[in-house]
Amino acid sequence: MKVLLCEDIDKLGWLGDVVEVNEGYARNYLLPQRLAKPATDAAIRAIAEEKAKRAEQRRLEGRRLQAAAEAVEGAEAVVAAKANEQGHLFGSVSARQIAANLRSQGFEVKDEIVQLTEHIKEIGTHPVKLRFSPEVIATVNVVVVPEKDESEAEAESTPEKEDA
Repeated sequence: MKVLLCEDIDKLGWLGDVVEVNEGYARNYLLPQRLAKPATDAAIRAIAEEKAKRAEQRRLEGRRLQAAAEAVEGAEAVVAAKANEQGHLFGSVSARQIAANLRSQGFEVKDEIVQLTEHIKEIGTHPVKLRFSPEVIATVNVVVVPEKDESEAEAESTPEKEDA
């Protein structure tokens, strides 16, 4: 069944596109949710102006994402985590921690764009991809350092006195 999309739908199409979908999908989901209309000439003409506006918005959003990706490309996020003497973390570094660190440095990064291929469970430098959109990808380095205990921090802040 051919339908005219009234909204942008991931993995299906943009507003104003005429797409071919299963009849059940159109009848049971797209049409009742008002996400699509039957593809008629009158409906296509009526939505043409809105389609042009949305295309311009997508183009501007693409430029904004590209600029954000270029700004963050090659940046370094330093994350402190508890670790044992061998350098293995108690837990792992999450995408949320990485995004929060980058935001604190002034970059425009949402939690969901950080793409971890595997959990970061060791101290060191790890490359991480940021997927702003399917076409816009940046890479940052995540440096994981051991978190200091309170007793270690106190020992470093108060120098030992030598007896004379």
